[in-house]
Amino acid sequence: MEAALDFTQSLIEITTIICITGVTISFIMLLYRAIKGPTNPDRAVALDIIGINLMGLAGLLAVMIVTPRFNDVVLLIGILLFIGTIGLAKFLEKGVIIERDMD
Repeated sequence: MEAALDFTQSLIEITTIICITGVTISFIMLLYRAIKGPTNPDRAVALDIIGINLMGLAGLLAVMIVTPRFNDVVLLIGILLFIGTIGLAKFLEKGVIIERDMD
């Protein structure tokens, strides 16, 4: 029974390291797209997916360190990403984020 637990633990560690490597490669490619993107919507999508990668990285670190403390961090990043995406979409559509009518 102990051998099965050791095998499962080593399998989780290897899988987590492979996933962190994949997220890191994706992060580097998205940084390139955010900097060299041909249009502003391409840059906005790249920044949004960079945030999603940060959420995934925090989740993977929670699995690797074996702590539930990163769960709050993942939720906080998700909330901030949602607000940032809405603001960026509004800015790209209208050119302003907060409209002020002086009627």
